[in-house]
Amino acid sequence: MSPGLFYNSSVLVLQNFIGGRWTPAKGAGTIDVHNPARGTVIARAPLSSRADLDAAVRAAAAAFPGWSETPPVVRARAMFRFRHLLDEHLEELARLVTTEHGKTLDEARGSVRRGIECVEVACGAPSMLMGYGLENVAPDLDCQVMRQPLGVTAAIAPFNFPAMVPLWFLPFAVACGNTFVLKPSEQVPLSQQRIFELLERCDLPPGVVNLVHGGQEVAEAICDHPDIRAVSFVGSTRVARAVYQRATAAGKRVQALGGAKNFIVVLPDADLDRAIPTIAESFYGCAGERCLAGSVLLPVGAAHAPARDRLVEAARSLRVGDGLDPGVQMGPVISARHRDRVEEYVALGVAEGATLALDGRTRALPRDGYFVGPTVFDRVSPDTRIGREEIFGPVATVCPVRDLDEAFRIMDAHPNANATSIFTASGRAAREFAHRATASMVGVNIGVAAPMAYFPFGGARDSFFGDLKVHGRDAFAFYTDQKVTMSRWV
Repeated sequence: MSPGLFYNSSVLVLQNFIGGRWTPAKGAGTIDVHNPARGTVIARAPLSSRADLDAAVRAAAAAFPGWSETPPVVRARAMFRFRHLLDEHLEELARLVTTEHGKTLDEARGSVRRGIECVEVACGAPSMLMGYGLENVAPDLDCQVMRQPLGVTAAIAPFNFPAMVPLWFLPFAVACGNTFVLKPSEQVPLSQQRIFELLERCDLPPGVVNLVHGGQEVAEAICDHPDIRAVSFVGSTRVARAVYQRATAAGKRVQALGGAKNFIVVLPDADLDRAIPTIAESFYGCAGERCLAGSVLLPVGAAHAPARDRLVEAARSLRVGDGLDPGVQMGPVISARHRDRVEEYVALGVAEGATLALDGRTRALPRDGYFVGPTVFDRVSPDTRIGREEIFGPVATVCPVRDLDEAFRIMDAHPNANATSIFTASGRAAREFAHRATASMVGVNIGVAAPMAYFPFGGARDSFFGDLKVHGRDAFAFYTDQKVTMSRWV
């Protein structure tokens, strides 16, 4: 039996990892964890209390002095061991992700690999943490800048990438010399439970990394706790804004990644043979439950009819089912509640007058689990709710435009600006698009503009709250303070 688990009525009940030990939560109650492809309960996550979070923070605070004084190269070696173990257990972790989230096994493998890449970049901490200086800034006066860790840091993770997103934060925080507390999503805690079991084998001192399961109470306690210096969050815009406001009011450094409504522009000169499979994967990969998923297709002029028709054809041909089954191209959404929410948006789109080019509700789907059929709306007005609100499901909306200027007017009017892409054979149009786009992540003939781990990840406007983005150089800046020392020796 895993050290982080015990059984209650034959169902796994998870434990917290605090101060180097697995310990039952003090909070009352648990929440069921489901396999969304089957609709079955596969575990129970404890609803930890503020006391549980406080115990984790106290353990992290006690570990910080020793860990912060540990040479960066030694901290990096711990992350090298972690990276090796993650790679060794990649297939196991991918299957856990598919089982608790529903995405296909290939999608899960890709997400775990992306998380491993973050660990690899964090291993470069000895180089990335170097400071700088200058002699004789004034007579006999030298100035030096050094990066120093902050203290206890924390992250509140979303449900859509159970293994990957926490690895946007943990390895960078730890390699920089901070200690860390993670609250995984209560809907998908199993892969993080397993990852912390691997961290136990990385010779980290007790309290350097801590895991506290729970819901809103734990998230609010992270925002409020006076001994947490920095908070990272990924989720909806509404909650991201609330986390940012609450945690910054408590004096914390915060990076809060919010929701998205990602626009994909198709020009008439685009190669649709190559573009449509990529665009379809952007809309329907991970059942549309990702912040970089395509949301609105903006075909320009003559591109409208062929792009729409071929997107409908691609969506109709998708094989929907359990992500663990070979050949499945799209799995379920996360929960019955979310399935109902997505289907409510489909009904809303019809009521708002959009043309339902492909109705996923009429598709034959597996009886068990939380499946939604791929759907396409045509001639969607950007002023309607389905044209503006984040659906976070396998629903594509098509909004034809006259020219690139009209596409920019629609994109600029939307409060979210996470990612956007253009499909074209014109270098001039691609350059103009990359220059004028207000979204922070731009793709040219790419459906999912996801930066690699050594570049910054994060949106603009209502898609991101904070100053420093996720991973890349920004991560080392976020998790350290720059101390400036002026020295004169006479």
